[in-house]
Amino acid sequence: GRKRPSPIAAGRCQEELSSMSSPKTAAIGVGASLASLAICAGIAYAAGYPPTGNQLANDATLGPVIAYAAAVSMGIQWIAFVPAFVWQTERYYDLVGSITYTSVTLATLIYRLAYSNTDDLVSNVRPIVCSLLVVVWAVRLGSFLVKRVFRAGKDGRFDDVKPYFAAYLAAWTIQGLWVFLTLLPVLVVNTTSRNKAPFVADYVGWAVWLLGFSIEVVSDNQKSAFTALKTGKWIDTGLWSYSRHPNYFGEITLWVGQFIVGISVYQGGQWIAVLGPVWVFILLNYITGIPLLEKRADEKWGGNPEYEQYKKEVSILAIVPRKQARQISPTSHEAGTVVSLTPQDLEAGPSVEADYVIAAPAQTVKDLSSGTTRGAAQPPASAADVDADSQLTVASHAPGAQY
Repeated sequence: GRKRPSPIAAGRCQEELSSMSSPKTAAIGVGASLASLAICAGIAYAAGYPPTGNQLANDATLGPVIAYAAAVSMGIQWIAFVPAFVWQTERYYDLVGSITYTSVTLATLIYRLAYSNTDDLVSNVRPIVCSLLVVVWAVRLGSFLVKRVFRAGKDGRFDDVKPYFAAYLAAWTIQGLWVFLTLLPVLVVNTTSRNKAPFVADYVGWAVWLLGFSIEVVSDNQKSAFTALKTGKWIDTGLWSYSRHPNYFGEITLWVGQFIVGISVYQGGQWIAVLGPVWVFILLNYITGIPLLEKRADEKWGGNPEYEQYKKEVSILAIVPRKQARQISPTSHEAGTVVSLTPQDLEAGPSVEADYVIAAPAQTVKDLSSGTTRGAAQPPASAADVDADSQLTVASHAPGAQY
């Protein structure tokens, strides 16, 4: 099975940094760290502006409270980086990410409970539930990823990055940015001054979160069980028979759920919280998750007819019904039409049937690729009879023949 990169760690960035020379790696590392800090500061200011009126403390001297959440997210990474660099280890990278999610969430929840009307318990249901959902998700996923690293003995993504201070620091700083952006919907809910009892949007959001979380847990467990079999093949069972990355689909879905919950309280710059699920989608779908895994899978199984057919039939992300194999309609071709067939057309899904009489029997790839047509009296062609570039030439019509 394919190894799943951590949704807490920016794996693609580590790979790119590791491929560079030492001076260039240092420059890119410093640039990545500064960019991460700038993005955090900009988003925190936008989400918390103005500091009076849209956050509970209602004290302009405090500044945007969400900025403190960003600072805590970064601070935890930098503290953990010191021993990680000194002892040249990455084994606790994912654990620190999980701790950061939990710490930042609970810190803002405590702020919420401290500044809100303690007698108004109904309006605090939303932040309490959203925060608990984050803790449940972070503990479950964090423990899953940590166990994986300890079983493997190390995380190979960091092998060439660890020796370089700036590059390794960038990897930890990017994780701080990752945590902050992902948590935006919950951070806004926990710090906004708007107090409203839960209504329809909240229950819809929580239901979406539960769906996404369930998909992620089930798909992770299915992948772990399949990997333990050591078949040397890709997983094509359970949810993985409907999506090539159902765990990522579940993760994106649960963060969309968190955003939906906050719809009832967002105001002004707080709508920037939409960057949370958007960030998760872009990151997993285009940067560090799916592209990395698809590349590794293609390197391992690319060219395998069964694997190529699996890719054609199964959605890359969304969990949807499999596409059926292409069927050749007997009424859509006239005598002399050239019909291109692949082994997958003949082997997977509906059989390729026609009502044609053929000039002469053919049994081998050579016969088929040279233009000789298959006899109507012969059984349906198999994948062994035709390769991906072969063609069948339709000669004339008669019911019953199969190709």
